[in-house]
Amino acid sequence: MTEPAASSVPRPSDRPWQGWAAVAAVSLGIFCLITSELLPVGLLTPVGDDLRVSDGTAGLMVTVPGLVAGLCAPLVTVGAARLDRRHVLCTLIGLTAAANLAAALAQDFAVVLAARLLVGVGVGGFWAVAGGLAVRLVPAHRVGRATALIFGGVPTASVLGVPAGTLLGELGGWRAAFTAVGALGALTLAALLLLLPALPPTARVTFAELPALLRHNAGVRTGVAVTFLVVAGQFAAYTFVRPILRDVSGVDAGSVSTLLLGYGLAGVAGNFLAGPRDPRRTLLTVSAALTAVLALIAVLPGAAAGTGLLVAWGLVYGGVSVSLQGWMLTAAPRAAEAASSLMVAMFNLAIAAGALAGGLAVDRVSVPAAPLTGAALMLAAALTVAVHLRRGREDGERMDGADRTPGLTGAAPDGKSPLHNDRMSRTSELPKMPISARSPLTVPAIGAGRVPAVRRRRA
Repeated sequence: MTEPAASSVPRPSDRPWQGWAAVAAVSLGIFCLITSELLPVGLLTPVGDDLRVSDGTAGLMVTVPGLVAGLCAPLVTVGAARLDRRHVLCTLIGLTAAANLAAALAQDFAVVLAARLLVGVGVGGFWAVAGGLAVRLVPAHRVGRATALIFGGVPTASVLGVPAGTLLGELGGWRAAFTAVGALGALTLAALLLLLPALPPTARVTFAELPALLRHNAGVRTGVAVTFLVVAGQFAAYTFVRPILRDVSGVDAGSVSTLLLGYGLAGVAGNFLAGPRDPRRTLLTVSAALTAVLALIAVLPGAAAGTGLLVAWGLVYGGVSVSLQGWMLTAAPRAAEAASSLMVAMFNLAIAAGALAGGLAVDRVSVPAAPLTGAALMLAAALTVAVHLRRGREDGERMDGADRTPGLTGAAPDGKSPLHNDRMSRTSELPKMPISARSPLTVPAIGAGRVPAVRRRRA
């Protein structure tokens, strides 16, 4: 990355309320985008009936923007590297608003998919850029809380966006729901123009940096893999939550929007409960719990069981977005935008892959096959996080043993163990990247004011 002069780097405002107002505007943008992306989840049946396509085919309304968002996250991050972040965010939210209005007017399913493609561009680019903005809007010791607020837009979209869209679709038709989200996008654009300060680029991310970050940072690499497994598992099931509640739990169609509201409220609570916790251990708990919840909701009949499991599902999954972002910021704090773009790309590709896998399971097997597919992916995520934590613990024990027991391996002249110096010498041979991207020894907490540098003592 190319760093600008220090004087060009914007600092958080001296007036705290201005920074928090900007954070709220960005959170509203995330809310609008996630609502746009997930709106079809509650409208699959009405859209399919009106445009004469199956539920599985209608699921492409979730798959297409997910694929496009996954591709656009790194493309926008690199392509817009020289542009003011305020201008980038406003352009992307305006594009999303226009796409939703176009979908509302569509008379053919192909036109709806084309509009959903534009939604994917907005989602991928906005999320990748917004993910690392908290550090530029609020003081360092508030970054963790601001990040949780920004990503609070994700579960809040489930609380208000998807249920409200589902209810509006039931009352006025699915076109009314898309029109309303388009109007919300216009309102969000006005809020960003009014509240977001100028945010000139502070570091220019290149395409070469993204694969290098994956190669040399095990934390980022594992975080990207866990992102895919958890999110694909979620959307293999959640994309078809309406058919699941109808066919397995026996829930009346008129109650679905109310149940989704409960799901979303639980998700907001989960988001803020997970915010201050260790992201890796939180994701281990989340993926293990969701394995059980998705397996049970696929086989347990009855509206009471379905309702209880849906609320538990929302509570547990609510902590995913903020924990994944926390994982990436902890693994690469000085390459936050690059790491965020990789996570967002995989997050959205996983939405598409999960929705596609769930659609195939529904069309070729049965509705319960969708949550069972999700449970299998969640189990794989839990195992991946567990292995990562165990390896990290074993590496730490080996380092401690080498430092505290020189006679075991032989101490180096500078007092460091041979293992430590070998790691440092190999680190110095890596491409010039942020310290945190190539050294597992420095993992500062989110919001830390300074990132400690790893220095080699001169002999």
